[in-house]
Amino acid sequence: MLNFVLHTPTKIYFGKKEVDRTGEIVKEYGQKALLVTGRSSTKKTGSLDKVIDSLQAADVDYVLFDRIEPNPRATTVDEGGRIAREERCDLIIALGGGSAMDAAKAIAAVAISGRGIHEYIRGNKTGLWKELLPIREALPIVTIPTLAATGSEANSGAVITNWETKEKSSISGPALFPKAAILDPELTFTVPVSYTADGAVDMFTHLYEGYMTGNEQANVQDEITEGLMRNVVAYAKTAIDQPDNYEAREHLLWTSTLALVGIANAGRGGTFPVHQMEHTLSAHYDISHGRGLAILTPAYFRIVIQNDRPHRLARLGRQVFNVTGSDDLAAVKETIQAIEQWFKEIGTFDTLKNVGVRQADLQLMAEETVRVGGLGKGFLDGTHPISAEEILRIYQDVYE
Repeated sequence: MLNFVLHTPTKIYFGKKEVDRTGEIVKEYGQKALLVTGRSSTKKTGSLDKVIDSLQAADVDYVLFDRIEPNPRATTVDEGGRIAREERCDLIIALGGGSAMDAAKAIAAVAISGRGIHEYIRGNKTGLWKELLPIREALPIVTIPTLAATGSEANSGAVITNWETKEKSSISGPALFPKAAILDPELTFTVPVSYTADGAVDMFTHLYEGYMTGNEQANVQDEITEGLMRNVVAYAKTAIDQPDNYEAREHLLWTSTLALVGIANAGRGGTFPVHQMEHTLSAHYDISHGRGLAILTPAYFRIVIQNDRPHRLARLGRQVFNVTGSDDLAAVKETIQAIEQWFKEIGTFDTLKNVGVRQADLQLMAEETVRVGGLGKGFLDGTHPISAEEILRIYQDVYE
């Protein structure tokens, strides 16, 4: 096991009706909040009204910023930061899925610095991110997820898209840890089916990437990861078929948090090459992050992991999908088939062509993945250095 430092400072409030305590919880961190959310879903579901009612009951002032789009854009973040400064907000509240939470973290940073968030995004052409990260100053943040997916509710990272340059990458720093996260599973009852499914794939990918690429002498972390993956597979279809099934929703929401709060990879490390490949897809085509991950995963396993660490993929199959192949090669094939079948069951199995990606753009996107995700090294970190040529093979494998 590798040496590690684990820092998880976010105070978590988990369970039914916890959203009704929003006002009393956030009052500890500020008196005037910028309430960051998407354009319509939290209004339609009533989640926004619940938060506002609680803030008003606790005499916490707020300014509503309901402009966050999927794959949150740098220009939107900058506008939110400007409003937070002008309105003298001393707190940022995020209500929504990963996009709202990531945008809120970025807004919390630019509200203090006054800089454009595009300067912070890792891998951008300016190179300023090398000086600006990690982020150490930001307004306090409280997150209220309405979707189980990204794990952004309790970690110090965010992903932002500069639509003008087609660059999508991460920011991070200790100041971006939320002070508190209010995890009320009932808020996830009303999200669209596709969001639930794509969120499950995102969780699954967060878990398998470190498991596949990290140190192999970390059995505690492996056991934790396998258990969390089993939970995603066990409860995703139930949540899709029975949206108000509280047991399924609470297990998925807690798995989302644990998958990316640092516990699973502490002492194991690991990299996220599939996430980097998908970031380029959604930077160019604005597709769902989870759907892009579902498209890429089988090809990544076939082209990279099957050759580099077949024993790890075989172990995943045996522990998570109960495959019975007598040797690792047979188990690997069964595992990839089992994952594809699960994707089909939850409605995420797809192709790049079907989501609108042009074949003529695959080469450019492979090169952009290495430029942005490779941080100047000329390759993606993984079980081996992954080149643009190999990324292109993965894109081509799942094109149609």
